[in-house]
Amino acid sequence: MVEMHLSAVRVELPANVPILLLQEAAGDRTLPIYIGRPEAEAIAGALQGVVTKRPMTHDLMRDMLTELSVVLDHVVITELKDQTFYAELRLRRGTTSYVVSARPSDAIALAIRAGATIYAEEALLDAEGIVIAQRDDADDPAEGDELVAQFHEFLEGVRPEDFDK
Repeated sequence: MVEMHLSAVRVELPANVPILLLQEAAGDRTLPIYIGRPEAEAIAGALQGVVTKRPMTHDLMRDMLTELSVVLDHVVITELKDQTFYAELRLRRGTTSYVVSARPSDAIALAIRAGATIYAEEALLDAEGIVIAQRDDADDPAEGDELVAQFHEFLEGVRPEDFDK
């Protein structure tokens, strides 16, 4: 397993489709995952620390786990099968471990709320990860534009149908 960080939740234009970008913690690969708009809003809200009057679904899930003394150890993005990404919640209660299948967007939304680590399987990252080349001169203001252009070039070759929630 490879540790990942959520680097961005963006809307890919011109299709206007939300996309998660998971960045390898100790490397250069990025795993793009298309997600639904409600899931993108839930993740963005958690990242921004938005507090609602009543718990939203992922807040409710976190609260239920806490009340039941279950710890979300980590989540794992496991595979891409038939254009659908799969993930698992790795849970622990005392000495007993549990694995629950989940959509990556839900797993990540819950991980953010619970402070859990996000991983991706190495084979998945090898097959679906992309490397956005970075230049050595980090002070060059054109570097950000070049990275964005490289990512847009990648996006031009994929369609939302290539990925599923």
